[in-house]
Amino acid sequence: MQELYEQYKGLLFTLAYQLTGSVHDAEDAVQDVFLKLYDVERESLVDPKAYLCKMVTNHCRDVFKSARKRREQYVGQWLPEPLLTSNDELFESVVQGELLSYAMLVLLERLSPTERAVFVLREALGFEYVAIAELVDKSEANCRKLNSRAKGRMGISPDESVYPETESEEWVRRFLAALEQGNVDTVVAMLAKDVVLVSDGGGKAFAAANPIESRDFVARFLFGLMRKLPQYSGGMHLEMRDINRQTGLVVYSDEGIDTVVLMHVEKNSIRNLYFVRNPDKLGHLLN
Repeated sequence: MQELYEQYKGLLFTLAYQLTGSVHDAEDAVQDVFLKLYDVERESLVDPKAYLCKMVTNHCRDVFKSARKRREQYVGQWLPEPLLTSNDELFESVVQGELLSYAMLVLLERLSPTERAVFVLREALGFEYVAIAELVDKSEANCRKLNSRAKGRMGISPDESVYPETESEEWVRRFLAALEQGNVDTVVAMLAKDVVLVSDGGGKAFAAANPIESRDFVARFLFGLMRKLPQYSGGMHLEMRDINRQTGLVVYSDEGIDTVVLMHVEKNSIRNLYFVRNPDKLGHLLN
């Protein structure tokens, strides 16, 4: 059992995280699966990887269905929990490229639990359709249709990669420097015309109730934040961290992590900005 845990814990966590968008739920899923595994007869574990992935997938589909009801009552915008992906052996598989971008995790919220499972298994983890069919109890042809439908709902063309290039640390530093220096022209030039900023406070931290859209309004919002920073008590400071396999910004106060900011960049312009401020989604980053 210990060997199975050591061999598959990274894969199962990565799968569960992408199916739920929650670090806490993913950790619970892995723990629950291995507890149940004690009652499974060893003859059933001819293919332990497939068996464990199916257990996790079924667990997360149930979790996701109940989570959707909670999210209907969620205060403001809901964003996935950010995941620290540096210097942790648990995420070795993540570093190898099995983790979808944060922007892609946001798009996954448009899908049904089954569509999400098929998409993650195929596009993130590279499972063949014949294996996916067994994991989600659908035909192979149906799984192909589900993945195609999922891409359509996410606005992804059939030939588009789900692993877009991420912005470099140097690029993020340049954007931050332009904000700090009040260089309006540079900031505006680095924002896409249809840029959207989403902020998640969950009713527990101040956040914009609705997405902020357009280059002009997003730029005004960002410069407003920069002007207000000196007014905040608690010694606010920024750090760049490897979050969800990309360069993210972590805003610290004396009380801990205040905000995590992630960017979605296309063609050298920011298409989306994500501000995660709900403290329930940030505590695990300090562990």
